[in-house]
Amino acid sequence: MRIERVDDKTVKCFLSNEELEEYEIDYKDFVLRSEKAREVVQEIIEQAEEEVGYKPPKFAFDLQIMMLPDQGLILTFSDRDPEMKESDQFIECLREIKKILQRTREKMNGNAIAAEAAAQNGQAPAGGAEGKPAGEQEAVRPGFAVFVFSDIGRIMEYVALLPSNLQVESRLYQMDGLYFLYLLKGRASYERYSRACVQALEFAGLYAAEESQVAQLEEHGECLIAEKAVRKLRG
Repeated sequence: MRIERVDDKTVKCFLSNEELEEYEIDYKDFVLRSEKAREVVQEIIEQAEEEVGYKPPKFAFDLQIMMLPDQGLILTFSDRDPEMKESDQFIECLREIKKILQRTREKMNGNAIAAEAAAQNGQAPAGGAEGKPAGEQEAVRPGFAVFVFSDIGRIMEYVALLPSNLQVESRLYQMDGLYFLYLLKGRASYERYSRACVQALEFAGLYAAEESQVAQLEEHGECLIAEKAVRKLRG
């Protein structure tokens, strides 16, 4: 279990697949808020208090769940700032997750490049992923996200809150007894799209913000609504 302090109000915890197996738990338990998940969350909070001085809010906190393909998952605990704009909240939610994914890719790419260079001339390049120094990759605003809901009722509650003229694109999947809403920016402004994503986090977990995870969902999940899912669910 690796815990990192993001700021005064946020910590993130990485749980590897091996640790999830030890706990006999997976992402579904966190989405469904099972008793086992509550016990693990409490253990993480206690460890965060001890290791990084995290002070959880007295009443409630936001918990975002992010799957890392073939690695494990990230749990992000945060005390939401009511003055923060929705677009900033959404980007902040994904920023730390993307940092870990970036570091993982750079490490894998770096190892592969180093091995190839060593085989050729015994020297390894100093750059990061794709030959660029770490940190020089441009930060891109996320244009899609996949949210995982415990049941269809939670999705219905969520879409009922969205503006009727919200011009996002959406698809609905089912996998492992859970429901996945794939939300794309479409023709909506980024401010309105971000607000919709922040609202989704009140009802669901963040399942994916990487194309590889979407491919996994499309391969193993069942597509229930192929287009305009939000509009069709709202009726």
